[in-house]
Amino acid sequence: MRWDRMRESSNVEDNRSSGGGMVGGGLRLGVGGIAVAVVVGLLLGKSPMEILGFVMQLSGNQPVATQGARPAATDNDQNKQMVAHVLGDTEDTWKQLFAEQADAQYVAPKLVLFRNAVQSACGQASSAVGPFYCPADSKVYLDLGFFDELHRRFGAPGDFAAAYVVAHEVGHHVQNQLGISDKVHQAEQKLSKAAANALSVKLELQADCFAGVWGHYASQRGVLEAGDLEEALKAANAIGDDTLQRNAGHSIAPDSFTHGTSEQRMHWFRQGFDNGNMKLCNTFAKGA
Repeated sequence: MRWDRMRESSNVEDNRSSGGGMVGGGLRLGVGGIAVAVVVGLLLGKSPMEILGFVMQLSGNQPVATQGARPAATDNDQNKQMVAHVLGDTEDTWKQLFAEQADAQYVAPKLVLFRNAVQSACGQASSAVGPFYCPADSKVYLDLGFFDELHRRFGAPGDFAAAYVVAHEVGHHVQNQLGISDKVHQAEQKLSKAAANALSVKLELQADCFAGVWGHYASQRGVLEAGDLEEALKAANAIGDDTLQRNAGHSIAPDSFTHGTSEQRMHWFRQGFDNGNMKLCNTFAKGA
């Protein structure tokens, strides 16, 4: 992916130098705990924020800021630059699509880089929950160490695999802007856990489709290279609920799915990528 040809966004907040280590007795959590936390969440049918609370109860810790926990951030950090350029490209894409396909104005999200732990409007969060979007402050939160996990633990390397992660979280911002997230969360309150999980899957798959929509226009702009699509599909496959459960040595429990199977995640990303039409990302339609 030729991300250096994309416009760099100014909506990146770099909080890495202010830390966020996990201190105190008990289990020490960091980016290495992502897979464990995700699997625990899948088994319990939890959202990312619920996963965090569960892990904190097990560890007896609360994430607190610790100065000097990691080296200070630098402006020439390549991953930071890549994320800023991808974010800028999503901004350009969704600004145009909102005007053309939704008759609305797109307001870009902020993207917050952090290490180990961060305070968001949705609560305190550690890297163990992975990248997430907080609708309360319209911000995407990302520990860049997740890209190493995506490569080493999930076997999905490459710039476009990382870009898919960013575009997926931006997809949640798109849902928030369109009022979809609020409707889903309100509906979930009236449903059983299994039914609420099924609705969560539809929300996540739509974010995958929206990520694919961005990829469609990135491809048209000539910034993708041979093999980039395969990188994104490999990442989508690696983080499907069924694949995570299987790799953790557990039986597959569809009622606990919150993000969708590997096949579903790849299908909906490809749906957006092939068509570039946000209206074809209606995962909530009957039979979708």
